[in-house]
Amino acid sequence: MGVARSSGKELAFRICLFVLCAVIFLVIVYPLYFVVIASFSDSTLVSTGKVLLFPKGTSLFGYREIFQDGRIWTGYRNTIFYTLFGTFVNLLFTMPAAYVLSRREFKARGIIMFLFVVTMFFHGGLIPTYLLMKGLHLTNTIWVFILPFCVNVFYLIISRTYFETSLPPELYEAAVIDGCSHFTFFIKVALPLSKALVSVIGLYYLVGRWNDFFTGLIYIQDNALQPLQIVLRDILLSNQVFRDGAGTGGDGTGYAQRYADQIKYGVIIVSSLPVLVLYPFMQKYFEKGVMIGSVKG
Repeated sequence: MGVARSSGKELAFRICLFVLCAVIFLVIVYPLYFVVIASFSDSTLVSTGKVLLFPKGTSLFGYREIFQDGRIWTGYRNTIFYTLFGTFVNLLFTMPAAYVLSRREFKARGIIMFLFVVTMFFHGGLIPTYLLMKGLHLTNTIWVFILPFCVNVFYLIISRTYFETSLPPELYEAAVIDGCSHFTFFIKVALPLSKALVSVIGLYYLVGRWNDFFTGLIYIQDNALQPLQIVLRDILLSNQVFRDGAGTGGDGTGYAQRYADQIKYGVIIVSSLPVLVLYPFMQKYFEKGVMIGSVKG
């Protein structure tokens, strides 16, 4: 009887857990799904709550308007370059710095780490930062996306903690006996054993680069250098002006109400889809590295 009662309780627990997880999954996934179907649906039906599970009044008008704008392709090209090259530079600076700061024999690591951490709490402010970028002749150039923000201190701390806790000292001692220098050990031993770390930190950097909106807004005036996020913002604002202008009456009113929000939802899909497509390929490394930097017993 006791075993049967225990099995019944376990089954009930599993059912409750499954239902709870299913509800959480739906709460997270449905807004994303809704944005997708709303981008194909009549905006009037969306705003009146008639679009719930399937698109209605299907139209590709929003996507046609977005992709007919030549700035989209320029923005995509710029953002892909800023993202890939910027992420490479981020890792190029962050990983060696984290390794060096993780070595206990490096006497100055405490002072240097303190200087890094100070920047997390004290910032020069927008105007001094802008004047600095202008003084360095970085404004209105591609390098303002790459060089000034090449190290995130939080990711540096995570990487340093990983190197300290996951690479045993005996491994380096064995490498030294074989004539290995710190540089060789870092390239041939530390990095190959840190694929999860590099993948997770790289993914964080990549998403941050892809979504970078503020840099282009403040430091770039040349439209040919603007990232995708700024281009999509301009399209969205132009569409808002078009819709508000059509709201005074006439045939344009119904046209604007029907299609204006399609562009808004289409912009969300266009800006998010590349990262969403990339994530499944990085997921196995993300699962391994999600606990990087946690307290170990």
